[in-house]
Amino acid sequence: MARGGGEEKTRRKRKRGGEEEKPLSPLISFVASATSAIHAFLTTNDLQLHPSQTLTLESKINSTAISLTNLHSHLQTQTQTPTTNSLKTLTPLPFPPPPRNKCWFLRFLATTVSSDSSNPRWIEAFGMSKSAFLLLLQTLTPSLQNSSSASILPVNYILGVGLFRLAHGAKYKSIGRRFGIDSSTACRAFYEVCKAVNDRLGHLFEFESDTKRIVEGFGWISLPNCCGVLGFSRFGENGEVIVQGLVDSEGRFLDVSAGWPGSMSPVEVLPQTKLFSRVEEVKELLNGPSMKLRDGDSVPQYILGDSSCLPLSWLITPYPLSNDSEDNLTSAEKAFNSAHSRGMGLVSAAFKRVRARWGLLSMKWKESSVEFVPSVVVASCLLHNFLTKCSEVVPFDIEDENQSDEERFPVFEGKGDENVESIRDALSLQLSPVSPTK
Repeated sequence: MARGGGEEKTRRKRKRGGEEEKPLSPLISFVASATSAIHAFLTTNDLQLHPSQTLTLESKINSTAISLTNLHSHLQTQTQTPTTNSLKTLTPLPFPPPPRNKCWFLRFLATTVSSDSSNPRWIEAFGMSKSAFLLLLQTLTPSLQNSSSASILPVNYILGVGLFRLAHGAKYKSIGRRFGIDSSTACRAFYEVCKAVNDRLGHLFEFESDTKRIVEGFGWISLPNCCGVLGFSRFGENGEVIVQGLVDSEGRFLDVSAGWPGSMSPVEVLPQTKLFSRVEEVKELLNGPSMKLRDGDSVPQYILGDSSCLPLSWLITPYPLSNDSEDNLTSAEKAFNSAHSRGMGLVSAAFKRVRARWGLLSMKWKESSVEFVPSVVVASCLLHNFLTKCSEVVPFDIEDENQSDEERFPVFEGKGDENVESIRDALSLQLSPVSPTK
């Protein structure tokens, strides 16, 4: 009796499964057909669409195809019905790499061969104009020709792979499809481009080589004898990595130290950097002549740092506020803090521009690739300097990017170098509209 009841229960279960499948099977077939149509549209119009649009569509198509396949397999297992012909053609990976002579990059080059430097498609794809791409290619070719990828790819393909990944954070499979290569080749080419940039453009960190220009630049914004602005920023999807950067009055990076854990503070990071060692221990930087101010005081060479930094004789932080209010400051001290804030804005804007141009820096990095983060960040900052020298304006809106809570670092509340106060006072008197008579 119990056995018969069990068989009846199984028959009812199968019947319900069949009843559930009837409305689902046509729906799955319909969605599969729609996905195929979108795939065909994307394949036909990939040159006309913005790269970010094609990457998003590819991701959605892949996700939909995988979901449909899994759903149909589940229904087939439950109902033990044969797979319909319409779903046999559904594949979870509908974007295999095309032959090299039909890949997106080759077609892109063919359609932009006569375009001028202002063609926005180059900037959309590679974060820079065509003329800047070609100048960078010329600069990096000696290194790229000696890379392992050069036996497989032309050097312009290698550079294209590296810049496309930097600009969009695209997966290696997606990059491979655009350049007619496999994922491992795309990965290798990307890191070879980063290495070539660091090797060939390293001289663009001009902190030591062009001090006179740097000091003159800050003099124009009322910061006499200033040699840079030091700032910190978090990179990665969740701020996993801290980057320390020093910039000049034009927003070009003079020094970069990257790869510090996001849990650290600026007070912990700075003493472990080469910049700190070269200034504080080896004393080979910021050792130039002092500058005499209008009231007779003189100030040594220094750099600016925000209130999260440890005040040092060469790292000048703003006057501390009382309860976040300037009520405790004199007019001269307020004038100094205002100039200091404008200076700090230079490094903040530089970090924002780097993130805006190179989308990879705002994405989550796999644990296996964290060791390469410093090289990638440094390369991105060097490219920022290179494009600044080329007068390439960042084609992205950075003004609306407000500083997040994660970006703010805690205020340092300990005691710093006593010389900071005298240097701040001398600079504040220089900035004051009327200097007191001595």
